[in-house]
Amino acid sequence: MEQITSGQNPRIKHIINLQQKSGERRKSGTFTIEGQREVQRCQEAGYEITALYVCPEVMKASATLGQTEWAAEMRGTEDVEDFCRKKCPQAKIVAVGRNVYEKIAYRGGTEGVVAVVKSRPNTLERLEERLQALKREGGEPLIIVLEGVEKPGNLGAILRTADATGTTAVIVCDPLTDLYNPNLIRSSLGAAFTVPCATATSQEAIAWLKAKGIAILTAQLQDSELYYDTDMTRATAIIMGTEATGLTQQWREAADAHIRIPMLGHCDSLNVSVSAAVLLYEGIRQRNIKKQ
Repeated sequence: MEQITSGQNPRIKHIINLQQKSGERRKSGTFTIEGQREVQRCQEAGYEITALYVCPEVMKASATLGQTEWAAEMRGTEDVEDFCRKKCPQAKIVAVGRNVYEKIAYRGGTEGVVAVVKSRPNTLERLEERLQALKREGGEPLIIVLEGVEKPGNLGAILRTADATGTTAVIVCDPLTDLYNPNLIRSSLGAAFTVPCATATSQEAIAWLKAKGIAILTAQLQDSELYYDTDMTRATAIIMGTEATGLTQQWREAADAHIRIPMLGHCDSLNVSVSAAVLLYEGIRQRNIKKQ
């Protein structure tokens, strides 16, 4: 197994650039992920892992203490290279010392693995397969659309909720949004790979939703009805904007209904990720009642 012992190695510098610069991710068509769970979910979603940088010392420790599937399989395994090669047969396996690993690892209590992965386009067209599969199952789509949500941590938290609720897809209406931001991937706990995602302009998303016959429900305080009085059993897209400015006028005008979460205290809004959770779980509640 090839080994890198210096943090000044060009490939280590490249990994750091991928982590820190969205331009580098776009230019190279690759991004990084960290952690055994994230690598596994990335693989299951069909992404191509090109390189795996592993710290054998840390990986062996994680096998003893960790709770991931990889950790369970590694217990009693001495040959880290052989284990990694079986898990990622197409990837280049590179060993790094602990000092190097600490330069490229963000998380505390990390698990000894950082992967370089090929990115792929996140277009609305990529959601077609998911919609077709849902139609064959007799289900109706439940989609969350985010306009201008800038903080990667918020977007990652929403993806976790989308995964937990079985949400059909997440559409981010800001083409500059980087779905491969490491903070987003980290905060999503791998849900960035389990939930179908797309980026588009608001105009493109509105046209796509209307062409699919998906009702547009905009979350807004003005001229709105309580969310639990609104039908979410039909094909539904819940549209959310930023906490500071809300949604743009084009979404308000395109909406089939305006919905709001009641605020009974002094604050007039919730964190956008919390609001998304409330509304998505209401969609699930209504659909479960309809099935009964």
